[in-house]
Amino acid sequence: MIKKIKPILIASILCTPIHFPIHAQSIELEEFPPVTDATLRDPPAADWLMWRRTLNGWGFSPLDEINRQNVAGLRMVWTRALTEGSQTGTPLAYNGVLYMPNPNDVIQALDAITGDLIWEHRREIPEDASEYFGFLSSNNRNIAIWRDLIIDTSVDDHIFALNAVTGEQVWETLVLDYKTHPATQGAGPIIGNGKVFTGRSCSPRGGPDSCVITAHDAATGAELWRRRTIPAPGEPGDETWGDVPFEERKHVGAWMPPSYDPELNRVFIGTSVTSPAPKFLLGGADKKHLYHNSTLALNGDTGEIEWFYQHLNDHWDLDHPFERLLLDTKVSPDPNAVSWINPSLELGEQRKVVTGIPGKTGLVYTLDRETGEFLWARPTVYQNVISEIDGSSGDVTVNPSMVFREMGEVATVCPNMHGGKDWEAGAYSPETNTMYYPLRNMCMPTLVTDEESASHRIYAMSVRHEIAAGETNLGTIYAISAETGRTEWKYEQRAATASLIATGGGLLFGGDTNGRFKALDQSTGEVLWEINLGSPITGYPITFATKGKQYVAVSTGTAATTASFLSLTPEYKPSFANNLFVFALP
Repeated sequence: MIKKIKPILIASILCTPIHFPIHAQSIELEEFPPVTDATLRDPPAADWLMWRRTLNGWGFSPLDEINRQNVAGLRMVWTRALTEGSQTGTPLAYNGVLYMPNPNDVIQALDAITGDLIWEHRREIPEDASEYFGFLSSNNRNIAIWRDLIIDTSVDDHIFALNAVTGEQVWETLVLDYKTHPATQGAGPIIGNGKVFTGRSCSPRGGPDSCVITAHDAATGAELWRRRTIPAPGEPGDETWGDVPFEERKHVGAWMPPSYDPELNRVFIGTSVTSPAPKFLLGGADKKHLYHNSTLALNGDTGEIEWFYQHLNDHWDLDHPFERLLLDTKVSPDPNAVSWINPSLELGEQRKVVTGIPGKTGLVYTLDRETGEFLWARPTVYQNVISEIDGSSGDVTVNPSMVFREMGEVATVCPNMHGGKDWEAGAYSPETNTMYYPLRNMCMPTLVTDEESASHRIYAMSVRHEIAAGETNLGTIYAISAETGRTEWKYEQRAATASLIATGGGLLFGGDTNGRFKALDQSTGEVLWEINLGSPITGYPITFATKGKQYVAVSTGTAATTASFLSLTPEYKPSFANNLFVFALP
């Protein structure tokens, strides 16, 4: 409940390599089979070729050498330090090599078995970039591979490709001029049908034209299309901003990697909150302000919006840019577990769906991915911002008692701006038809203010972090049936939980902010193996195989959410070292 208190865009391609790699070993050209679009659509079990391994965003590997029966014997085989900065990297595994994105535009090729450096590429960052970007600009969440190219986005708002064999730059394209349209490219690309799809977070100072999703030709870097996430006058959705001038419409970012359906040729990506967040400061609390906090289904060839679904009219920085799971499943939501169900749904029918927890509220949404039709939704952790979802239309009604109407108002908003869910990814296992999500029991007392001392002046908010009332554990993992929406099991612990992957060995791998990396049983949530890595688990785990042996890799460090989580669990005092660790059975 709220209380009152007093108080331009340029695109250019440079084909001449201007950044040079450091070589330690070499990869033989004749031993490097190119990664084709067909390979990306159906990757070999041994490989991890993109952020969540497959274009459908599952975070699942069919490898099963490491399984429930033997995971207790897992041992570390090598570790390597990473560069300083915000560290949430995802290694790629291919052809016996790990390609590891480091903070601040450093990419390393490492021998997957020994950890020895093959090459390292350090991209030059302009000296004045720090004037336009903060700590998050150092983030390098993921990279992509296509043919013999490693493709990434950069701190200074370029997209570039390296030769996977040598580490030398092949092409570079300017996406935005960071001095006039700054955007934080903390997430890298995914590649479908020869196109490099990327989103980004857009600074308010960059205006609406910095809020773009783009596609580039993977072979040349040529821009193919860009989709602005904020409509201009005369475009569909313009009316949802009321009388707010176009240049004052800001900060609808798409700051996580998308998913891609090659059969539909459709890119699925989510968007963030506006700046400021309370909508009374932006033309009116009743306006929808498209396309913030939405799922966008984009035509892969043109970038046109084929359909969209708005999850929340967001007054609190509860972004919805996270991974979209694309799967085909029977849809039979259990009314005892699922709060909102489309009444026209025929229970048990097979559907092509986009599902998962797309936003910080922790709600699961299941939509038809061909049409965008709402099928069902349910909450997980405690939330007080959504009061109703119309089953027929999918229209979301926010809790009116939580909507800010003037400066100086305060409310305890649940979940917190760090979740519920945040950038830490969930996973889906086709073996159980279950999705697994790392979530937090967190709320935030919030004051609406634009004072310089505000903790989040960009949103006109000052917030504190607290564990949700009635809870003592911050971290939790929910296992939710993709068919019924039922909670199959729930695991809880004191420390905040981190990103997950699922495997064909019946396991989930994931960590926490206290530096523990664990293997859990997919079917029960039982912890089967655990190791202390000393620093928060901030990177995305992967598993891969080379020379017939399965490995698991994960990285530690510090990231945007780490300090907030640890402030709520002061008994935990990990170090903050950026490191990559690799494990295998003896």
